[in-house]
Amino acid sequence: MASGTSRPATIYDVAALAKLSIATVSRVLQGTGPVSAKAKARVDQAARELNYVPLRAARSLAVQRHEAHGLVLPDLAGPFYGDLLMGYERWAGEHGQSVILTVTHGNADPQRSLRDLAGRVDGIVVHGNALDLPAVQELRRAGVPIVLVAHPPVTGCDSVRSESASSAEQLTSRLLDHGRRNLLFVGDPASSYDVSERYAGYSAALRAHNLPVNEPARVPLTEEAGTTFGEKLLTATTRPDGLVCANDELALAALKTLRAGGVGVPEEIVVTGWDDVMAARYVSPGLTTVRQPMAELGRLAAQRLHERITGERSRARNDVLATELVLRDSCSTGPGVASEKQ
Repeated sequence: MASGTSRPATIYDVAALAKLSIATVSRVLQGTGPVSAKAKARVDQAARELNYVPLRAARSLAVQRHEAHGLVLPDLAGPFYGDLLMGYERWAGEHGQSVILTVTHGNADPQRSLRDLAGRVDGIVVHGNALDLPAVQELRRAGVPIVLVAHPPVTGCDSVRSESASSAEQLTSRLLDHGRRNLLFVGDPASSYDVSERYAGYSAALRAHNLPVNEPARVPLTEEAGTTFGEKLLTATTRPDGLVCANDELALAALKTLRAGGVGVPEEIVVTGWDDVMAARYVSPGLTTVRQPMAELGRLAAQRLHERITGERSRARNDVLATELVLRDSCSTGPGVASEKQ
């Protein structure tokens, strides 16, 4: 049993006690690869102390020589996660990796789910705020290979993210240059690292134009929240002349609600989003947004984790993917795509 608890010990516990990686512990326990005598002794001692019994699923994966990846997401709602998963699964499938998915939103005991996951995989990818920093650091101390997606860099962990601040500044500046002076950022910067970066870019553009930085409308990044926010604007005595929304779900719902309520978009108020989901190009007016390579984020995260698991690369790296400003009719500044390379 794991120390101080009544639950069965996992390979995660063995790795933490032995101070070795999950991959090394798995090779020792399953006898599937070369390890040093010292490492084997440390694993055997830790396993004895914890009364460790290997999981059947983990044994099966080892016997079949599959490289197993754990993917920890905060949620599965919305188009973003679908594209991310598609990119990840495509690369993993082409290279023979298994993928085990864990969702933390609504999970009554995410720490236990994480421990169970760590005992079944060779490395873990964590998206955004699916895990808090102490949990990430605990995994790293246990020697688990980790890749962070849409997350600020953490020492010893790989990270993969899209550029946000510069693109948000470019987008906001374009609206300001076309005469908008009462913009509002819609979305909660505290909800994720990406959104905080978008708000930072928005704020930088306001300061560059000698305008005060106003408080954002702190709402969830959901279609429902966008509809509710749009309804509030319909009854407000004064309205902003532009909405810089943190994602397309918010923007599309707000745009639809405003137009249904008789507010002209973009004549009275401009609306912009983020992600460039498929619906953004088919609504009327077309949604101005920032395109980020969601499937590529997933693909690169799978590749980076594989590199760390196999020992192909030992030093952590931080990848930042470029985004594109996509101009459509919802902001009345002219159509086209302006690439923002970082």
